[in-house]
Amino acid sequence: MSLYSDFKKFIMKGDIVALATAVVIGAAFKTIVDSVVKDVITPIIGVLTGGRDFTRKFIALDGQTYANLDAAREAKAAVLTYGNLIQAIINFLIVAIFIFLFLRAYEKTKIKEDPKPVAAPKGPSQEELLAQIRDELKKQNGTTPQ
Repeated sequence: MSLYSDFKKFIMKGDIVALATAVVIGAAFKTIVDSVVKDVITPIIGVLTGGRDFTRKFIALDGQTYANLDAAREAKAAVLTYGNLIQAIINFLIVAIFIFLFLRAYEKTKIKEDPKPVAAPKGPSQEELLAQIRDELKKQNGTTPQ
């Protein structure tokens, strides 16, 4: 087979198409989640924390004191921006909770199917089979069944 036909067969597999679809939907879902975090939840957290912006928290590694992060960066000081880590953790928790609630609601919308009992195969009962075996043995021994 040619390289083109092998590639075409590979790319058209159901797994690849499903993955590509999931990536596109995931990217669209990410914009929704980002908007909920940025436009709804983060302002509420800002009110609860007194308007603190964690991304502005830092430690200057050169031992100097700076008025703010911009001043430290302007002085080309090495800074440890621990506030970014705190903000990233908060964002992760918010996204995780949002996705958890979304998936929980999705699971509740699924139609629950009752497991259908598997019907026993039709055929002779155990007593009928034993009677047939008895009759067959009697035939082989030269006696007649009763």
